[in-house]
Amino acid sequence: GMHFRNEYPRPQLKRDEWMTLNGNWQFCFGEEVSDKIAAADGKTEFPLNINVPFSYQYPASGIGAKDYHPEMWYKRTFTVENTNKRGALLCFNAVDYECEVWLNGAYVGGHKGGFTAFTFDVSAYIKKENTLVVYCRDTMEDTVARGKQSWKENGKPFGCWYTPNSGIWQSVWVEFFDKDCADYIGLTSNAERGTVEVELDTKNGLADNAVIDVYFAGKKVGGGVFALDGVHNKFTVTACDSDFAKSHMWNVNEPNLFDVDVKLEVNGETADLTHAYFGFRTIEISEEGRILLNGKPVYQRLILDQGYFAEGGLTAESAEMFGCDIELSIEMGYNGARKHQKLEDPYFYYYADKAGFLVWCEMPSAYRFDINEQINLANEWQKIVRTVKNNPSVICFVPLNESWGVGEIAENNAQQLYASAMYYLTKAADGTRLVSTNDGWEYVDQTDLIGIHDYSYDGNRFAEKYRADALNELVPAGRRLFAKGHVYHGQPVLFTEFGGIAMQRDATNNEDWGYNSKANSDEEFYARYENLMTNLHKMWFQGFCYTQLTDVQQEINGLLDVNHKPKFDLSIIRKMTKGE
Repeated sequence: GMHFRNEYPRPQLKRDEWMTLNGNWQFCFGEEVSDKIAAADGKTEFPLNINVPFSYQYPASGIGAKDYHPEMWYKRTFTVENTNKRGALLCFNAVDYECEVWLNGAYVGGHKGGFTAFTFDVSAYIKKENTLVVYCRDTMEDTVARGKQSWKENGKPFGCWYTPNSGIWQSVWVEFFDKDCADYIGLTSNAERGTVEVELDTKNGLADNAVIDVYFAGKKVGGGVFALDGVHNKFTVTACDSDFAKSHMWNVNEPNLFDVDVKLEVNGETADLTHAYFGFRTIEISEEGRILLNGKPVYQRLILDQGYFAEGGLTAESAEMFGCDIELSIEMGYNGARKHQKLEDPYFYYYADKAGFLVWCEMPSAYRFDINEQINLANEWQKIVRTVKNNPSVICFVPLNESWGVGEIAENNAQQLYASAMYYLTKAADGTRLVSTNDGWEYVDQTDLIGIHDYSYDGNRFAEKYRADALNELVPAGRRLFAKGHVYHGQPVLFTEFGGIAMQRDATNNEDWGYNSKANSDEEFYARYENLMTNLHKMWFQGFCYTQLTDVQQEINGLLDVNHKPKFDLSIIRKMTKGE
């Protein structure tokens, strides 16, 4: 059946007046277009139809063609009522990898980076009847952030890399304002004082006043009025009484959230009203090396979540699916997820915030170390870090994973320096969260915690293998835990990938695999899962991340199947996960 994504696409920085541009668009591959100027002008009819925001490679798009095409064209018309003296923003949540956009024949802008959102002010071009054209390029280039998308043999899946997603893969919409509007709202809370530091960027610097109202459970608890000066503004708002803040912290299973209305004024007239939210919470490392959530030790039981969907690929068939995934994870005894190799749809973080579910946010990898990779990753990563600023669920950042894109880091000084630089870049952009610099192995000194990847068949040797005094000499998976010249500094340690037990639920396909030989029955699966969990719970580590939440394409090591439905009895899994 057809899937439509018609919810308001962004739970943070939300406007009341908007219209979706998701749904049916004209579409074609680049090689079909001979006259690009005519196409950009909206004069060319494209032969195919596509269901935006799903990639052409996946069935939800209505196309589902797996063959490789580096260029794509999209076109649609739309009607806007009441455009008198109104400003309009054209918004994209994600396009992979670069695009150019024309509205009514006028070039309105372009964007590079497959995972981050972008917005164009189209006030000067929008009319009642509109033609929108989007041109995308998505090459097999291995110096760009790809995450789990294959770049070999024209995008054929291999190992743990999958069919790519190209073009528009998240929502497209228009929203409206007058004279000026908020472009970015960053909220940093301080429960000790009951305050929130607000970073407020406006689109064109005309707004002279911001009226901030803070609500808890629908009741106004704080706020203020602030004079603005230009595009970039920073000020501190009294959100509530500090005792109220301290007794209403955001916590695991106690997800207290505060709503924020931001009204911009130009000469006393309302120009824009947006809605955002935040939580009061702290995540830090104690002097004894414990991870503390709101000042108390927290044991992390994370699940590796790659965010792949049977029909939609990287795009969920509905926003509610994120809520279901999180509910099932909690039901299986997990209190968080490592969202692997993608910046997820904003609704994932929203549902995590609402559920009190911890999240690790990871940079999608590139795969060849050179100056282009360094520029591409650093640029997109800083935007990603900024994107999740207001989401209290996000407690840890992972700039690099398993030395992907820094393959010689064990010995190579330039690659070690780059990893250290990514740590410092992350901390400079957001010093309030933890960083696991190169999750898995070959760590540099600059990291807040150590995440070890080990897909051992069973856990019987974990305790002797992973003694705290043995870490500097450790080789978890044929790779040293620390890069040459770097050592353990007493950071918290977590087992951030393990398990991966394959379990078939239908006719076997020889290409299907897990990180571990297949369990042939439920009994065998439960026995192996219990062995791993029992051994982990005996150790001194401060948490773990089990691979993985769902089956993904050729990988059949999920606790849920490709349709995100449970493969096992959740109550049995829950007991073992929690070590009960």
